[in-house]
Amino acid sequence: MPLNSEFDDLGEDDGERASILIVDDLPEKLLVFQTVLEDLGHDLVCARSGAEALKEILKTEFAAILLDVNMPDIDGFETAKLIRQYKRSARTPIIFVTSYADEMQTSLGYSLGAVDYILSPVNPDVLRSKVKVFVDLHLTQRRLRRRANERVALAAAEAARNVAEENTRRSHFFSHASRELGSSLDSEVTATRLLEMLVPRFASEATLALCDPAGSIDLVVDAALSPEGEPCVQRRDVGQLHPAEMALLTSAIDPAANAPPTAAAASPLTVLPLSNADRIVGAIRLRPSDGADRAGIAELIARAAIALENARLYRTLQMEIEERRGIEALLQISNRRKDEFLAMLSHELRNPLAPIRTALEVIRRLAPAEPKLTWATDVTGRQVAHLTRLVEDLLDVARISQGKIALQTEPLDLRAVVAHAIETAKPFLDSRRHQLQTTLPDSPVVLRGDFARLSQVVANLLNNAAKYTDEGGTIEVALTLRQGQAVVSVRDNGVGIDAELLPNIFELFEQGKRSLDRSQGGLGVGLTLVHRLVGLHQGTVTATSAGSGRGSEFQVVLPCLSEVGDDTMPAMQRSLARPRAGCRILVVDDNHDAAEATKVLLELAGHEVKMVGDGNEALASAPVFAPDVVLLDIGLPMMDGYQVARRLREVPQTRASCLIALTGYGQPADRERARAAGFDHHLTKPADPDALLALVDAWIESSAAKRAPTAPAVAAIGNAAD
Repeated sequence: MPLNSEFDDLGEDDGERASILIVDDLPEKLLVFQTVLEDLGHDLVCARSGAEALKEILKTEFAAILLDVNMPDIDGFETAKLIRQYKRSARTPIIFVTSYADEMQTSLGYSLGAVDYILSPVNPDVLRSKVKVFVDLHLTQRRLRRRANERVALAAAEAARNVAEENTRRSHFFSHASRELGSSLDSEVTATRLLEMLVPRFASEATLALCDPAGSIDLVVDAALSPEGEPCVQRRDVGQLHPAEMALLTSAIDPAANAPPTAAAASPLTVLPLSNADRIVGAIRLRPSDGADRAGIAELIARAAIALENARLYRTLQMEIEERRGIEALLQISNRRKDEFLAMLSHELRNPLAPIRTALEVIRRLAPAEPKLTWATDVTGRQVAHLTRLVEDLLDVARISQGKIALQTEPLDLRAVVAHAIETAKPFLDSRRHQLQTTLPDSPVVLRGDFARLSQVVANLLNNAAKYTDEGGTIEVALTLRQGQAVVSVRDNGVGIDAELLPNIFELFEQGKRSLDRSQGGLGVGLTLVHRLVGLHQGTVTATSAGSGRGSEFQVVLPCLSEVGDDTMPAMQRSLARPRAGCRILVVDDNHDAAEATKVLLELAGHEVKMVGDGNEALASAPVFAPDVVLLDIGLPMMDGYQVARRLREVPQTRASCLIALTGYGQPADRERARAAGFDHHLTKPADPDALLALVDAWIESSAAKRAPTAPAVAAIGNAAD
């Protein structure tokens, strides 16, 4: 290209201005210089001494300096010398202006960096042309520097962009690699994907060896380029490894192993371990491509090591799960056989107990009144009764474990249950001379339950307290009401329960420390039976103790129906004794006055009514009370009426009950939402009493019609009776 093409766009017709410094102590000469040079169109800066000139140089970069030689304070030569000491003005053209210049003076001026001399008086055209040359040169150099800086900046930006693009490509590659390597928990699949990423991007061939937890190689996979240039990956038997290959791979897996001296030195291959944290999962032998990214190889291998370690951990976990499942299956079989054995044992033991008890009664009736004989029959009778109780406990536990026990539930007064249990346990309490303190409420505590099983629960707790309390101890039994629940507590001042035993106190055959003579007796099934029977009644039982020797307390919490007064108990007993015309209705409303008014209305109509204040109480009462009809407020705290309705439809006792919604919202959308939640009817507050009673009566008639036999069925029954 032509020489001047580099400067074609560096012309002066771009409005760019330069600065020119004029230094002279005479004002009239400064005025002349300004007049001559102002046509150049550049900035003119005047200084009347060398000191002023130096100050201006510190502030501005000048294209040329016109410097008078003869000045009073600092002459032109001294000023030029000082100007050259500043980096900015070290190469600025200096034109000396003087009225006389001999050879020595001229030589001194040039040695100080002068580029020209102009004799005074000046020729305007000569001065203007000379200054213009240096100004144009300065502007050209400035443009060249700017252009060079721009090119450097562009090159730097391009380099930075290339680096950023490369980093982005690298980041995307390794992100993709991590996803691919971690997407499978099969070690061989992960190894195959690793080799497909290495060949041919980083290496022309590679061999991957994975080791087991003991450090022995158990998987070998090779990768090489096919004739079509595609990576070809295949598994190789470990026995096919060449001894030198085995030595190289083993040396990477186990640094303590020594590879043959010539193998590593003579081979162009690279051997790297696959390590995750402190554990080596394998090794890789590869032939890097020319200019291969060694850092990229190390990064890829590190990510593969993490994926392979995860695959190994998954395999280990799967093996542990399978082993645990096998153990659980064996435990289930063992537990089932244990339950079957207990049931069989109990049945087999009951068979001889019946004739023994009968024969003992015959002996009592027929034997003469001999004191020793009477003593022997009494001892035998007590032991037979004790053995019978143990057998019954074993049989009950087996029945509950096998799901063969069914509760005979009915409304009952829990006070009567406690009284019956005390009567049952009293002989044992008296035999150990215990003091029994009883606290019962004055009003009946009514719930639905199995009288015999609940009596068994309390009696077992009393027997347990008597067994583990020294003779003459104190045992307290109390019945209280707490937030709509009945609480039966049995407390003693006996041996207490150790902290390590407390969490497992209700496990089968679990007992505290026993003396060698086993003076307390028992099989350790009483508390297990208590726990399971209470659970069948939708209740809970807990045990607390301050420690060994500090007594213990057991609390049974049961959902009760209500607390009623003594004057209403006879009416309740009469209603239980004969069928009622009404039905059981559960009223759920957090407004106590509204609920109470509804309750009174329904009771006057002959219905049995229970009221609760929120959804949790409703769900707790429903399985026990088993209501035929539920009047359910929608705006309840914690759990709204729609949620409660859905839960009630899942409870067997209320799955077919009539659900009536009580709400302040009566739009069609509200009725549709109630229907979707499982409600049968929707009443807007304040509900019409007649409408409410009509809905209940209609449901009673509908239920009766469903239970009534059809005409053909009645005829069939009549024919069968004939």
